[in-house]
Amino acid sequence: MDRRPTIYDVALEAGVAASTVSRAYARPGRVNAETAQKIFEAAERLGYRTGRGGGQRPGDRIAQESIALVIADVTNPFYGEIIKGGYEAAREAGYQLILSHTNESPEVERQTIERELEQVDGIVIASSRMTDSSLRMVIKQKPVVLLNRIIPEASCVVNDIDRGIRRAAEHLGSLGHERIFYVAGPETSWSDGMRWRALREAAAELELEVRRIGPNEPTVLAGLSAARRVAQAGATAVLAYNDAVAIGVMKGLRKLGVAVPDEVSVVGFDNIIFDELVEPALTTIASPLYRMGFTGVQNCIAVAQGARSRGAPLVLPVRLVIRQSTGQCRRKRTSPARGTTSVSGSASKAATSIVPGSR
Repeated sequence: MDRRPTIYDVALEAGVAASTVSRAYARPGRVNAETAQKIFEAAERLGYRTGRGGGQRPGDRIAQESIALVIADVTNPFYGEIIKGGYEAAREAGYQLILSHTNESPEVERQTIERELEQVDGIVIASSRMTDSSLRMVIKQKPVVLLNRIIPEASCVVNDIDRGIRRAAEHLGSLGHERIFYVAGPETSWSDGMRWRALREAAAELELEVRRIGPNEPTVLAGLSAARRVAQAGATAVLAYNDAVAIGVMKGLRKLGVAVPDEVSVVGFDNIIFDELVEPALTTIASPLYRMGFTGVQNCIAVAQGARSRGAPLVLPVRLVIRQSTGQCRRKRTSPARGTTSVSGSASKAATSIVPGSR
């Protein structure tokens, strides 16, 4: 054949599943001798060689094939299900998954990826903080799949942000809330920009007003800090960048003597494991995080084995999970200043922006 044979070619030639071929090389003890021999003979006929060395012969385990999963913060519960899904996809294919943590830093992320380029067969990057141009440089060198990020040159897996934000805005509007405060995420977050845009568009259609407090780190502590600004502004409804921020906002409001949901309704994003454990239980936009991790690693393995790397982004469905942190608006808001204002700020002194709707 004109191209380099892939694991799928070997599987077809040997009459077995691609995952069985991977196991025959990565975990020989898990494939019976007769099947393994059939696989190795098929690989020999096709000229298939495994791993990064290119000259490795079937049955010689110089190094197990591996995929890197790069995440922004290993302590963020959001990534737990993504990691679980990624590990399962790698295990099924007989690959090793190498986990890297970048501490929400674009520079650390770049350095981490540079170190891993020669050590892995592909890279899955979750919620990248790097610029598009930096990511394009990586894509030129190695199969890459992006989670929670879209650039045309890469295979991408994202949530249906527009639908999720729209459902949250509709829910809050139906409860009588006329203004929604968006407690934003990191300035370098692609998802944050998309969520803020989606909220502005939904608010315009629903004749609601929105205000933005941010940027903030995607943490409980950042939400705790933002709670005072939420209370001072007389907010009745909050949509947070993620569940960690939302939980922090609720905790901060409680410390200030502001009741959730009696005085302020709070909605998060992601549906992490702690949402049902906090008091009150958090209303949130549920993301299929396990599926995102599984699909991302699965697609990266496919690209590493010769599949086409680009195409339309895979958009995963989301749903609104209504719990006890949202309720009927019991008071009228104070009319905001008209127009749009912004104040530069950081995680500790975040900016507040006002965007008028059509009221």
